Amino acid sequence: MEDIFEIDIEYKGEIREFEGRLVLSGYEHKIEIFIEDISVFFEPDEERNYRAIVSLDQMGDKNLSAGLLEAIAHKLESLLK
Repeated sequence: MEDIFEIDIEYKGEIREFEGRLVLSGYEHKIEIFIEDISVFFEPDEERNYRAIVSLDQMGDKNLSAGLLEAIAHKLESLLK
């Protein structure tokens, strides 16, 4: 069973909706968010803040910006803390 969900993110004055998935591995978890056709993983750091795991190739994509990733991370933090 997959834990699929949808998350609404306000970014640059508009609300965007993304599909996500909870990925469990032992005692750890990651959240996979699908941005267009790019899969981005978010994982908690030592302070329980979420960080995006993205390759430099993916960051060159016009649909994937640091600001959007930050907005998603902040939303995940507000929902899961």
